[in-house]
Amino acid sequence: MEIVKNSVVTLKYTVVDPDGNMIDDGQQPLVYLHGGYDGIFPAIEEALHGKKVGEQLTVKLQPEDAFGDYDEELVLVEDLTQFPENIEVGMSFERVTDDGEEEMIYRITDIADGKVVVDGNHPLAGTALVFDVTIAEVRPATAEELAHGHVHGAGGHHH
Repeated sequence: MEIVKNSVVTLKYTVVDPDGNMIDDGQQPLVYLHGGYDGIFPAIEEALHGKKVGEQLTVKLQPEDAFGDYDEELVLVEDLTQFPENIEVGMSFERVTDDGEEEMIYRITDIADGKVVVDGNHPLAGTALVFDVTIAEVRPATAEELAHGHVHGAGGHHH
């Protein structure tokens, strides 16, 4: 079967940066609903369209096609007193606006001199990525998967 809109695609893959450093060794296959459901980066979905089981390809993504460019304005320095006592570098938290709306996820990147540096960028923001993929399986999506906009079962979403 060919990869077309509303098919469920299973990929074996690895992701490296442009220097060949491993980002994701693909221990678990990637399973997504093909056809604009935001289950995979659009540039990869476009490259996979029309391909068949067993085909292999390499897709190189620039930062703007992956996790975005690094935005210095998303790096904030906050007073340590605004945080619980048990915080550590690497922890993540959701910042909420004054009206209670979710804003975004921030990571703590440094703690020093009574200050905490938090970063709202994705850890891979500003990084180009190289995906090596092999199409392992293609099947038609079920009516339920189409109604929900995502894959169910093994490798997919469970309700």
